Amino acid sequence: MSVKEASNILIRLAKFLVPVIMGLGVLAFIGLLMNETMRMQYWPLMTGYFFPPLGKESIIPAGVLVAGIHPLVMALSIAFIDIIIALFLIWNYDLAKKIPFVGTFMNKVEQKGKNVEQKYGWVKPLRFIGIALFVMIPFQGSGGLVGSIVGRLIGMKPWNTLLAISIGAIVGCTLIAFFAQAFLIFAEINTMLTVALVTIIALIVLVYFLFKRRKKNSATR
Repeated sequence: MSVKEASNILIRLAKFLVPVIMGLGVLAFIGLLMNETMRMQYWPLMTGYFFPPLGKESIIPAGVLVAGIHPLVMALSIAFIDIIIALFLIWNYDLAKKIPFVGTFMNKVEQKGKNVEQKYGWVKPLRFIGIALFVMIPFQGSGGLVGSIVGRLIGMKPWNTLLAISIGAIVGCTLIAFFAQAFLIFAEINTMLTVALVTIIALIVLVYFLFKRRKKNSATR
């Protein structure tokens, strides 16, 4: 093996490992700065973000309202995960697809990305702004992983996609976190009105999902 080949292997290995080590290291460090009770809630919340249907719109409010974690810490932690995932895909997209199990998962996600790109056609003409808005808006599948794939599918340069995802993730997560904090303050001021509003919102969401499910069932008949 030549020196050049050995160097290329080390570079590829570094690109594969650096995002993983950086991601785990930063989240571990943040957790260690917390007290034990909060830490034992923070790490499961960060882990839960990787498992659909959980997303920023549920993980961040849970961290702020239930665990009592500072809104900015929750916002930047989730945004950081999106950014690290995007960085990992920029460096390892083709390589990751060749790895057993990981490659299968990537193909499934890529197909999901195609479906998202078709469903949200407004992303393509807006390109950079579209990707930033796509990641910013809190709906399922709008994180850094699918955002990276959509950016790739519409032909954006990798580092432009990473920058757009970073901006969208930080702004979107921060807005969610501080809305959750504002909700907590409002709940302390007027508990009864807060309960009424939450009930109304819950009913609206329930009706929406029932309507969506009924529409889906009608389409498959």
